[in-house]
Amino acid sequence: MITLRGIPVSPGVAIGPALVLDAEGVRVAQRRVPAANVDCEVARLHSALAAAAFDATQTQRDITARLGAKYGAIFGAHAGLFEDPSFLADLEHQIRAERFAAEYAVSRTVRDLVHAFEKEGENTFLAWRSADLYDIEKRILKHLLGGDRRDPLKDIKEPSVVLARDLTPSETAALDRNKVFAFATEHGGKTSHTAIMANALELPAVVGLGHFLDQIASGDTVIVDGSEGVVILEPDAAAEAHYRRARDARLSKSGYWVVERNLPSVTTDGVPIGLFGNIEFPDEAIACSARGAGGVGLYRTEFLYVGRDTDPSEEEHLRAYLRVIAEMGEGRPIVIRTLDLGADKFVAAHGPKEPEKNPSLGVRSIRLCLRDTPLFRKQLRAILRASAFGDVRIMFPMIATLPELRKCLFLLNEVKEDLREAGLKFNREIPVGTMIEVPSAAIMAPELAREVDFFSIGTNDLIQYTLAADRTNELVADLYQPADPAVLRLIKAVVDAARGPGTGVNVCGEMSGDPLFTPLLVGLGLRQLSLAPNNLPAVKAVVRRLGVADAERIAAEALTLESARDVVNYLLRERKRIHPEAAGGGEE
Repeated sequence: MITLRGIPVSPGVAIGPALVLDAEGVRVAQRRVPAANVDCEVARLHSALAAAAFDATQTQRDITARLGAKYGAIFGAHAGLFEDPSFLADLEHQIRAERFAAEYAVSRTVRDLVHAFEKEGENTFLAWRSADLYDIEKRILKHLLGGDRRDPLKDIKEPSVVLARDLTPSETAALDRNKVFAFATEHGGKTSHTAIMANALELPAVVGLGHFLDQIASGDTVIVDGSEGVVILEPDAAAEAHYRRARDARLSKSGYWVVERNLPSVTTDGVPIGLFGNIEFPDEAIACSARGAGGVGLYRTEFLYVGRDTDPSEEEHLRAYLRVIAEMGEGRPIVIRTLDLGADKFVAAHGPKEPEKNPSLGVRSIRLCLRDTPLFRKQLRAILRASAFGDVRIMFPMIATLPELRKCLFLLNEVKEDLREAGLKFNREIPVGTMIEVPSAAIMAPELAREVDFFSIGTNDLIQYTLAADRTNELVADLYQPADPAVLRLIKAVVDAARGPGTGVNVCGEMSGDPLFTPLLVGLGLRQLSLAPNNLPAVKAVVRRLGVADAERIAAEALTLESARDVVNYLLRERKRIHPEAAGGGEE
């Protein structure tokens, strides 16, 4: 039995025979063409690009019909790249200047792009990820190489667990849930489009496991725990029995979560715990309403910017915000986070002139907005205008210092004055908050709390910056631990700092959507949690079985422990006591 740990990207437990895919992927030999054939080769390239673009558009329509517009948009962006002038210029240069065959020009150009991204490092919400680029490469090569290229994912004879070096978004979207129980890959990150598709399909999935495919053969039994990020190759009888119970428990509990979703989110001793939804696209507000969310605690606005050459207009912003307001209805707040992207996603005017050596620690998020105030003011105007139609709140991301926050507040007040002079309606007392997602902000929380109405603790970034462990890097996945004592102490310090001035505190990272951490967060003093809509019923089920005094005891004990593993094992024991129906899965 071999136990592997990777990055959990889609929850659930699956057990079944392995289907090990070829780890080599597409290989194209270098081939040159005679000078007289260059024009014909360019024409062949353009024909393949047109066919591949048509394929991607068809996939977009199919996925939109099956899963919704936001998932289809991934493949719409793929289709757009086939017509991107710089991409086409690179391909043609390879053919005309080097006289490479079209298929080798495609393969070489894609790999150059992948290597460029890997050199820069993974940044937040990459518009193009490696898996997407390989997806595009495969589409083009299919039409250039012709022939009957066998697709093992379409030849699955019996239900299996797919194990691969990586899966592209198209391959993931094409998985048949009747024949694929789950998948696990050597590469990949939590924010990849492949991970997003796995969630949409509700397929248990773990990525970023590192090199392991040579340790198992097709047909061997494998377990995938997409909730904990665990993959077990050839499990022994005890492990298999344990995970079968976990799988069956998860399936059975979905019924009572549906029943409980419309019940109030209140502890056994009558303390309300506000549960809000995190959304990336306006359509996701429907999922928040359907699962009984008290509002939207984090409305990410990056979708308005990526995959395009021009910035969204003020009216585009406003329309997107009004759609969410209309869906959530009166009395449910909507927290809109301002742009949280890196400069590498925009036209050159928005970013530094030279490529950054470490974009994750460079010009991104609020730093980008403060460098480009017209970009920032446009979004602030739209959010303020939307506040005339509902309970809209504004939140600034990645604030690291008090002067940064004050610059944001100064600009916000300037925009308010502009709107007043223009006679446009807005909420003059709009609540303003800041994300706490870097250690400096947590340390300065007492000072920041006097400037804003609320905090939102972004645990995803807080964990990675506190522990210096990139959350998308499989090589340090073991260090990225929400339960690390350093992280817990920072969360407690922020909650304590907010009490004096009466600043509200919310948690909006993935930690808030894991029912294992619900007693701990409540015990640390949190009274609001914002999470993915799918996780709302499970977290509410824990809240309704929990007393505040019990939660405070759990938190106090957890704060005395020395390692993340100790904290997790302690919380697993407490979960079995508090909510035994949900206590399947996980390892002690």
